[in-house]
Amino acid sequence: MRTALLQSSGRPGSVAENLKVLDEAAGRAAAAGAGLLVTSELFLTGYAIGDAVDGLAEPADGDAADAVAETAARHGLAVAYGYPERAGDTVYNSVQLVSADGTRLANHRKTHLFGCFERDHFTPGDRPVVQAELDGLTVGLMICYDVEFPENVRAHALAGTDLLLVPTAQMHPFQFVAESLVPVRAFENQMYIAYVNRVGREGEFEFVGLSTLAGPDGVARARAGRAEELVLADADPVLLAASRENNPYLRDRRPGLYGSLV
Repeated sequence: MRTALLQSSGRPGSVAENLKVLDEAAGRAAAAGAGLLVTSELFLTGYAIGDAVDGLAEPADGDAADAVAETAARHGLAVAYGYPERAGDTVYNSVQLVSADGTRLANHRKTHLFGCFERDHFTPGDRPVVQAELDGLTVGLMICYDVEFPENVRAHALAGTDLLLVPTAQMHPFQFVAESLVPVRAFENQMYIAYVNRVGREGEFEFVGLSTLAGPDGVARARAGRAEELVLADADPVLLAASRENNPYLRDRRPGLYGSLV
């Protein structure tokens, strides 16, 4: 499945403008043959918007979700987008996957919150593995800091995730996560990982870009630079099956030795 990574911070504070950016990117991605478009963390609102996040948060089936579904259906490709999700009085840092016909397939709430801003404005989710079937692949959802916990990604591997989508807001000086950690996670868990970052400065944060689609061999199939960019690469189920056959990590596990981890 050709996967498009939208490395962009959009227009922080404006959901309407970010929906326009998403629509334009979806058109370009579809024209290039992509079946899936993935955005950065909190793409619909912006990341460093302080207390405004509470007012801009919407339900998973709210107006913004309807607009994204319409964009996906009009361009004929699936979309995974980051947004602040309101559920009653609670706000989550979430990512939702919408199919190419506009159907909402899966919604993940970030389980590991990073830093004071996130802990002050969001409640952590409690489901580490959220998946959906998409064009013959089992697609998993995660957000930013979640992928830095090896237990999280291994749980997805054991549940059969083929392609893990990770909208992120990775900031300086932690660029080694995109450069080194993500390809290693893909290799040790035998999956594809689409890690899609923000760029530029927002408030006190400087986002480093470097979005990547890493393969099960630990090789980056696509790597963005430090500016706004749409990059594309393929998640190949044939290569994935061959890699899993040749790599013994998951077969050679000895779970009985790992009780101390929990």
